[in-house]
Amino acid sequence: MTVRSRTRDALIETAGTLFWRQGYGATSLTEILSQAGVTGGSLYYFFRRKEDLLLAILDRRLEDLDLQIFVPVEAAEADPIERVFGVLGFYRAFLESTQCEMGCPIGNLALELADLHPEVRQKLAQVFDAWCSRVRKYLEDARSQLPHDVDLEGLAQFVLTVMEGGLMQARTARRLEPFDAGVTNLRRYFDALQVSARSEDRRS
Repeated sequence: MTVRSRTRDALIETAGTLFWRQGYGATSLTEILSQAGVTGGSLYYFFRRKEDLLLAILDRRLEDLDLQIFVPVEAAEADPIERVFGVLGFYRAFLESTQCEMGCPIGNLALELADLHPEVRQKLAQVFDAWCSRVRKYLEDARSQLPHDVDLEGLAQFVLTVMEGGLMQARTARRLEPFDAGVTNLRRYFDALQVSARSEDRRS
């Protein structure tokens, strides 16, 4: 990796962590430069605006979905429905490791910026869409375990809603119970869907 690449990575990683911990608006470029150990000239070589740096961070988050979440879950779980809950388990482990002090980096930014920065909003939506697409793929792989008329796109969106809502509530309450309650009820819903699918098979 070249010096330029290392510098750019340092800016993205440092700013991404700061935006996640304290918010985009509350994080100054001076603070990013100080913590990254980078000069102002280097920052503006790569990013003309603070928003350009944020867009690069969101591109990195999109790449990290595979490397940090989906690939490890797929290696650990063969059953597609268990992969859905494996993804949710990843977020629970993250909550536990941070004592419920950190929410979803994408969800946090969406709440703060979606109404203020159209280009950022589109990129945030792209990350959410990629997340849902992967979960939908698991649901497609589990088609034989689900009723024939189930809306897979809507179900994938529902899983995302449970995850994001659970993270937000757990972070606010500083405890895991709100997240666990959402996942427990989602599991019951999946169980009911599988029972319905087996009933369909018996009738056919």
